[in-house]
Amino acid sequence: MIEMYSSEIRIRPVIEDDLDSVNRVIEAAVMTWVLPQRVKRLSLPVYRYSRQDLAHLGMVLAEDQRRHIVGVAAWEEADAKDAPAGCRSLLLHGIYVEPSRHRQGIGRQLFGAAEAAVCQLQYDGLLVKAQQDAIGFFESLGMRSLAVEEPLHQYAYRLWKASACPGFEDDF
Repeated sequence: MIEMYSSEIRIRPVIEDDLDSVNRVIEAAVMTWVLPQRVKRLSLPVYRYSRQDLAHLGMVLAEDQRRHIVGVAAWEEADAKDAPAGCRSLLLHGIYVEPSRHRQGIGRQLFGAAEAAVCQLQYDGLLVKAQQDAIGFFESLGMRSLAVEEPLHQYAYRLWKASACPGFEDDF
């Protein structure tokens, strides 16, 4: 079970009672993306999590000292065709942070929880299919862009980071 603390933020697993607050954070975060308003509004239902998602995804949240949920991250095993050849990978569905809490290290802490899951579950690395305006954030965390071999079948912005667990090296 992943549970981490900093001086102000606690990272813990999501439980069913958290879902409404988690989805409010996701909605607020999605609405800041550099996309047309209509696209954000129409795509938002796809980003919301349900009770069923808790059974299939690894999910953690960030809460402040008052126990307000200020961020969330979710992941699952990546499809082999999306990861670098021969690698088992966790697919990071996303990191969502309450817009008023951007640039306070919360996203980095959530990313750290995903990296811890990579080690705990013994995956080779972490993969994310990012929004274009999030590429800089993920690169600042050591992720590198993967080439798109089949543009019609691949997500345009795939980034990869090899496991930081002892015994793993990044050859990609």
